[in-house]
Amino acid sequence: MKKNLFFPLACACTLMLAGCNGKMKPFQADYFSTNPNPLELVGQNVPATVTANIPAKFFKKNAQVTVTPTLVYGENETVSTPYALQGENVRGNATTVNYNNGGVVTIPVNYLYQPAMQKSELFLDFTVTQGKKQYVLPRVKVADGVIATSDLASAAAVSPAAAKDAFQQIINQRYSADIHFLINQAVLRPSELSTGEMVELRDMLVATRDADSLVLREINIDSYASPEGALDFNARLAENRQNTTDNYLQRQLKKDKITEFGELTSQFTAEDWEGFQKLVAASNIQDKELILNVLQMYKDPEEREREIRNLATVFEALADEILPQLRRSRITASIDVIGKTNEEINALVDSDPSKLSVEELLYAGTLTNDPARKQKIYEAVVKYYPNDYRGYNNLGMVNYALGDYAAASANLAKASQLSPSSKEVNMNQGLLSLLNKDFSAANRSFSNAAGLDGLGDALGVYYLNQGDNAAAVKAFGSSKTNNAALAKILTKDYAGASSTLSSIATPDAVTYYLTAIVGARTNNANMVKENLAKAIKLDPSLAARAANDLEFARFK
Repeated sequence: MKKNLFFPLACACTLMLAGCNGKMKPFQADYFSTNPNPLELVGQNVPATVTANIPAKFFKKNAQVTVTPTLVYGENETVSTPYALQGENVRGNATTVNYNNGGVVTIPVNYLYQPAMQKSELFLDFTVTQGKKQYVLPRVKVADGVIATSDLASAAAVSPAAAKDAFQQIINQRYSADIHFLINQAVLRPSELSTGEMVELRDMLVATRDADSLVLREINIDSYASPEGALDFNARLAENRQNTTDNYLQRQLKKDKITEFGELTSQFTAEDWEGFQKLVAASNIQDKELILNVLQMYKDPEEREREIRNLATVFEALADEILPQLRRSRITASIDVIGKTNEEINALVDSDPSKLSVEELLYAGTLTNDPARKQKIYEAVVKYYPNDYRGYNNLGMVNYALGDYAAASANLAKASQLSPSSKEVNMNQGLLSLLNKDFSAANRSFSNAAGLDGLGDALGVYYLNQGDNAAAVKAFGSSKTNNAALAKILTKDYAGASSTLSSIATPDAVTYYLTAIVGARTNNANMVKENLAKAIKLDPSLAARAANDLEFARFK
């Protein structure tokens, strides 16, 4: 009787031990889900989350399982960080899965992107350890391919920054000379008409008669009396000084045969309190702060004069140093200096660029859209003006636009030596760092270029490469470029992306390729077909990309 009872009990225990500690069965594909699926490139990485729903009665109590997410593309494989699981009887730090109830496990996945990963498969590999035994379970496929749309972000498509010229075709210059009078007089003294200021002014006026590059726009006379004595007397005195100076100037212009001078105007100021205050403030007169306080306290001219005269010792210094400078007429000539015309500048670029100033040469670079001519012009700048960083920066800018990045790097390095804080140079060096995927250096350079017009497009590409698509949209602002449209696609603003793409002045192959992606994401088959055809016609290499691009998987 006891034998009969022992045999079934022994069988039951054997079956129980086999269920708990026997060899693990293979994992099934339907245990797993992957988000996203297909995988998707974010910045420089392909991140994902694999969720395992492990059923009850599956995970052995004494088992340790190492799960290795493996991305297979062509003949290559890349593994992500392995993830460890363990049964409830195992002492360790891995995630524990209960035998009776199973469990849900989240496995992080991440790969450094390579273009070949577009056409790929994500597998989970399993290595099991039970006691002294170790074996491998069949790998399980959990995702297909990588959507690499963000890889279309292009630093090469960003316009580098030009250092601006200061050329002005017309520069207005003002030449002034003062004629001083004796106290209470309006008589012009010969000594005052032959001062250095007056000789220089007369020479400039005569020059406008003889030089086509000088145009005399206006002459103005301001006459003054010093703020002492009666106001009505000073008004008449200042007016007489105005008339005397006006009559002299009219005669002199006629004598010098200067007939083209726009407008001659004159006016007088009875008491020059404003000039008085400026001269006192700039002087070393003792108690000048006391004088300035009087000017602040009293606004009436007669009260001001009375209070200042009460300062007997101070007034004596004023009479010697300040007041004589206020008894004057000032003649001011407004003269336009006419620079070279665009035609003259271009002619000298071709014949003898050494005759152009640095500003004229830099300006010449803005008169053409031909990269070869721009390069010629900026090479002339660095030849004749080697200490001006702008020539090297702008030459590097042209090198960059032509795809000669080694030359661009060399010229920008020279520009940086000459002007380390130049925002244009820093932005352009940041673009080179983006191309080389040196994002730390790019970030430093762009920080040093903060506030520069055009930096937004460079920052937008930087943020796309960092996977911060929302920040990229903000950086691009209203920019109408392929990169700006890409940022809107990645943030699922398909209407905005379509609007940006249709506003691009000169669409290229990437413009049409991005438009096809918008069509695919909005389920517009005609939009996909038409724009892919245009893209591949302009750039046949896009045919291979489109063939593997999972954006178009539903339309193949």
